[in-house]
Amino acid sequence: MSQAHPPFRADIVGSFLRPAALKDARAKYHQGDIDAAALARVEDRQIREVVAQQEAAGLQVVTDGEFRRAWWHFDFLEQLDGVTGYQGDQGIQFQGVQTGAKQIRVDGKVGFNPAHPMLDHFRYLASIANVMPKMTIPSPSVLHFRGGRKKIDSGVYPSLDAFFADTADAYRGAVRAFYDAGCRYLQLDDTVWAYLCSEKELQAARDRGDDPDRLQAIYAEMLNHALADKPDDLYVSLHVCRGNFRSTWISEGGYEPVAETLFGKVDVDAWFLEYDSDRAGSFDPLRFIPEGRQQAVLGLITTKMGELEDPRAITARLDEAARFVDKRQLCLSPQCGFASTEEGNNLAEQAQWEKIRLTLEIANAYWSQD
Repeated sequence: MSQAHPPFRADIVGSFLRPAALKDARAKYHQGDIDAAALARVEDRQIREVVAQQEAAGLQVVTDGEFRRAWWHFDFLEQLDGVTGYQGDQGIQFQGVQTGAKQIRVDGKVGFNPAHPMLDHFRYLASIANVMPKMTIPSPSVLHFRGGRKKIDSGVYPSLDAFFADTADAYRGAVRAFYDAGCRYLQLDDTVWAYLCSEKELQAARDRGDDPDRLQAIYAEMLNHALADKPDDLYVSLHVCRGNFRSTWISEGGYEPVAETLFGKVDVDAWFLEYDSDRAGSFDPLRFIPEGRQQAVLGLITTKMGELEDPRAITARLDEAARFVDKRQLCLSPQCGFASTEEGNNLAEQAQWEKIRLTLEIANAYWSQD
């Protein structure tokens, strides 16, 4: 079953439920009861434990669980040059629940900060991992789509074309910096491609003053620019998600509206694709994946609830997907992380690990003859 390089037949998206000790330490830090050094010691200890748990489960890849972050995207983006994080008036609206009011704005020229703290976060992960360490960061499109034209200072960027070019350059710098730090498996997390399949989200973009009809081509060009000089031994995946906060979501709609661009023109090594519910539509759009090297990691195991899937049903779904793309180009994973924000999804830690073991068991059986 095993593959010598990423993505692996049984893979993971990245985030894990935050242990109680970590949540307690972060609360004490924000209350001023402990300093940053004390918090970092707790984070280090909890990351060592979650890495050991991933390895004990039999995974060929590990992450730090995103344990040093509150958000899957803001913690990275606000450390780029030209980006500022702040507390807004309201959070992001999911189905029946709203996040905290954290927001970001672009108020300077966007660039990659060579002292970005997540470079050290990766170095620590790599220092304790016995298998492939994976780093996860938000995709460049997220910096734009999260707030659109309204959150990008028009004095700095009268034209969004310059903003898109600078952001793509910043990400090219990020790709190189993580590679130089030892990263050989980098994942770009991206809700935006799924939002471009949702008429509701497209209208929201129009209301912000953006033209969504141009965005597919723009985002594909940004990604390809960022990866243009990617070394051959660096594997980059793109994770497409419809939102993941406290077991809820934002967008609905299959991949068909973006499939020809996303699968036919974006130069990543693999796509991690949410496929755990009817919101993701059919496997038909996978027909645009070119035959050969690139792979589709199917997120058929949900992270939004603890009930375990029937292995026979998941195997049948894999067979169905294999009608549109070669079985050798398929892999299996949970549909998203278990905690895209520090609050986490509504399932127990035990269920989280049962999901990981189920993913491994199904993948081992399905690709055992390959």
